Amino acid sequence: MKTILKLFVSYSLLLSVSLYAKDGKVTLIHMGDVHGHLVPRINMRKSDPNYNIEVGGLAYMYDQIEKIRKKHPNNLLVNTGDTIQGSAEALYSYGADMVDVLNDFGIDAFAPGNWDFVYGTRRYIELFAGLNGAKPLTNWNTITANLYYSTLYDFPATPYADKAGTRVVKPYDIKVVGGVKIGIIGLTADRGPQAVSTMVMDGFFLTPGEDELRDIIPVLREKEKVDLVVLISERGLAGNLELVEYIPGVDIVLSSDMHEETHQVLVSKNGVLLVEEGQDGTMLGQMDLVIKNKKIAKWKWTAHRIDVVTNRPNKKIADKIAKIRSKYVKGPGFRSHVNPMNGAVLRTPIDTTIGYTRVPLHRANFADESKMPAVIEGSSHNFLADAFRSACKSDVGMIRGFRYGTHVAPGEIRLEDIYHFMPIGPQIACGEISGDQIYWQIEKNAHGSLTKWIGAWGGGWLGAWSGVTYDLDPNNQYGRRITNLRVNGESVDREKMYSVGGYWYMDDPGLINRMPALEIKVLKSRNGSIVDGPEVVAYYLQTLPSHTVDPMLNRVKLLNPLPKRIGPNKEIQPLKGVFLPDGEE
Repeated sequence: MKTILKLFVSYSLLLSVSLYAKDGKVTLIHMGDVHGHLVPRINMRKSDPNYNIEVGGLAYMYDQIEKIRKKHPNNLLVNTGDTIQGSAEALYSYGADMVDVLNDFGIDAFAPGNWDFVYGTRRYIELFAGLNGAKPLTNWNTITANLYYSTLYDFPATPYADKAGTRVVKPYDIKVVGGVKIGIIGLTADRGPQAVSTMVMDGFFLTPGEDELRDIIPVLREKEKVDLVVLISERGLAGNLELVEYIPGVDIVLSSDMHEETHQVLVSKNGVLLVEEGQDGTMLGQMDLVIKNKKIAKWKWTAHRIDVVTNRPNKKIADKIAKIRSKYVKGPGFRSHVNPMNGAVLRTPIDTTIGYTRVPLHRANFADESKMPAVIEGSSHNFLADAFRSACKSDVGMIRGFRYGTHVAPGEIRLEDIYHFMPIGPQIACGEISGDQIYWQIEKNAHGSLTKWIGAWGGGWLGAWSGVTYDLDPNNQYGRRITNLRVNGESVDREKMYSVGGYWYMDDPGLINRMPALEIKVLKSRNGSIVDGPEVVAYYLQTLPSHTVDPMLNRVKLLNPLPKRIGPNKEIQPLKGVFLPDGEE
């Protein structure tokens, strides 16, 4: 009897192990940083094989997803954030139009990006967690380990006092696919979209995510006995690389935020595989895995460029997008819309041609480009800064160096292009700032984009200025990177006040582009109604000869090249930052 019992116990243990340690195959399909792009846009990055071809578009992306699913039925589709912001359609629907389309994709896991908080915490809960006990409006299975409801100590006015200190959504999930038990951990960026308003995060609290990752990995490995740990994270490729190199236990990172394109896998020092999918839905990743004995025995990575040549639009998705866009474009379905950020009213179809450009407008060049690497400068942002300066008749114009955007080929500029460049439709104000503020704003931008301390990186790149030129040495210390700073050709007088035009938000009425300013005047229409930034830009184009823009380029002179890439892919932002010659920052 004892022998039989021992055999039974042994068999049970073996059975238990076999249930948790199956070998198998699984395909991870990865999308991220779609930024509200429903339809294709032109690609003006000359180094790309699909240069001057229309790229992206969710109906075309879904075509590629269906191809992969047909060939690899054991799959998971993962979306790593910054989805419901980036276009007029996303803005005026509070993200609902993106949700309507992507709910048909069959997304298995979603890690939100910082821009997915843009419509405020109540809307975030409604979309991703479920408001007042209802199901979330998305069916994307949102997971985020480092997002909490604020405590009364952090935010005494929190509207969620009864949930203080608890997580907003679950931190991880477990999926069994193709015999493989997969633990998926979600992280979001540890900053909300504060370029819009600090108040959009009222009642929420974000952590960097390191402690959560340390805590969850042993749970998945030791308690749940998973075969594979996948981190889906909107902390950026550089931040995620740093994270997994000193916190062991992750196998694969599906990354978003920096808009890098990993056409080849970036492998960390400890063997973690990291990938990122660029921006605007122009790329889709496919990771085919063979798992044996809880390890990756074999992997194959395919980076699919999504374009109108390689892909065909899925009819169901294309029809839904056409129906959605009928509310915004020319035709009988068009109607006016109210900007949720400031109350400005959209009365013009977004496919209206508002002007023309002689040069490509974008901010997409890799860091090894000899002229205008995107982390430093872009023609699109130069153009917008010129528009603000013209509207205010000011000494300088300024716009923050956001990572999102679109590409516009020489020729027509449509209103929707401007909403892709300025997707929150901010108001524009005129005011006065000092030459010292100009200097330190540029120095802070450079530090927040180039420092070797990845955790100190800001949410964008160097801001763009109109009427301002300067030399930049990335190898110098903070406070000494900028030299030869000139305003309208003359050396800056740091004690002088200069007139400026730029972004303005009603919750911070004393700031322009988040800088304290004097004599602030918010631009309005002739009848005194609210106008947003895209309308200001449209008016600027009407004032130009032939309504055509030709912005001055190369306003920043790099005195030394940016660092060489650290991995097999070209980089938009140096992934390890800039290490100074003396090793100090």
